Amino acid sequence: MKEIGIYVHIPFCKRKCFYCDFCSFECDKNIHNDYTKALINEIRAFYLEENKTEDIVVKTLYFGGGTPSFIDENYIKRILNELKQKYKFAKDIEATIEINPGTATYEKIKKYKDIGFNRVSIGLQSTNDRLLKLIGRIHTYSEFEQTYKMARDVGFCNINVDLMIGLPTQTEEDVQASLEKIIEKNPEHISVYSLILEDGTKLKDLIDSGKLELPDEDVERKMYWLVKKKLENTGYEHYEISNFAKPGYESKHNTDCWKQKEYLAFGLAAHSYLNNVRYSNLSDLNKYIEDNLNNNNTRNVEEIQTDDIQMNEFVILGLRMIEGFSINVFKDKFNRDFREVYREQIDRLSKMKLIKFENDIVSLTDKGIDFANIVWSEFV
Repeated sequence: MKEIGIYVHIPFCKRKCFYCDFCSFECDKNIHNDYTKALINEIRAFYLEENKTEDIVVKTLYFGGGTPSFIDENYIKRILNELKQKYKFAKDIEATIEINPGTATYEKIKKYKDIGFNRVSIGLQSTNDRLLKLIGRIHTYSEFEQTYKMARDVGFCNINVDLMIGLPTQTEEDVQASLEKIIEKNPEHISVYSLILEDGTKLKDLIDSGKLELPDEDVERKMYWLVKKKLENTGYEHYEISNFAKPGYESKHNTDCWKQKEYLAFGLAAHSYLNNVRYSNLSDLNKYIEDNLNNNNTRNVEEIQTDDIQMNEFVILGLRMIEGFSINVFKDKFNRDFREVYREQIDRLSKMKLIKFENDIVSLTDKGIDFANIVWSEFV
């Protein structure tokens, strides 16, 4: 029995945030029904292909986007029912759906709980309404509070809240205020992401034109360490570069991905990982719908992983985890000695004091966390 995760991509938004370069669209709601039909056809086609050889049990499920809570909740139900018909879900499955204030109603959130979701991830980004407007969010902090309360009222006991740091004009005081307000809400999980300025986004144009200015790198790192200290001091465990959780509430879906566990992904531009092969879906919305409605395959082989690629990825993903990774696990998985394979990289990174060794565990130092991209680039 193969244990996997499943990801479902819902690529629609009421309005695209100014910093977002994800595969998502503002478009007429009439297309939502066709997209749902196409996605269900994809699920059926891939099921028939894969189950010729083995049984599968789904340990984690994640509906992301885009904004899953933007579309009618009955579309979500139809997709989920199709997955339940095709795959065996584990009794202790972690089933997450992303919801955003401004699109999530009480009826929608209750429906998610009733049909089997047991975890919600709420996109907030900041408690400061001025900053929310500046980055193109469609909601206020008050609307987030309403959404959070609705999630608790319908019975969700596992809630993640997303925050961002390094936003234009954002200060350490802004970050401190957001942390204090969210900690008071007592969510089980908090994700804190540093802004990455992506080409082709409205925010990058605003920065490049001088209309907005980002905090300098030193200020952004101070924000990060403020977050880390504050959350750890209030009972959250820092278990991954950008993620904090109360004990036992770490994201199972994301953790499995970081540990190279296999997952299937359905929907526009979705990426799967199965049998050491990475697959990618079409990113053209109209063609994805047309091809799947006509039962044409939209899944392409992105990468057939060699041993070297698998090893490099194991190290990069392992170093995203605060606990690091085990040299013994590396040896068991690849039948190679980590210190021998990466002798030169280890020497450079150790001299720079970016990685550390404790017994058989390799992890980032505090300095390594600050320069994580430099560390990971050594293993690409």
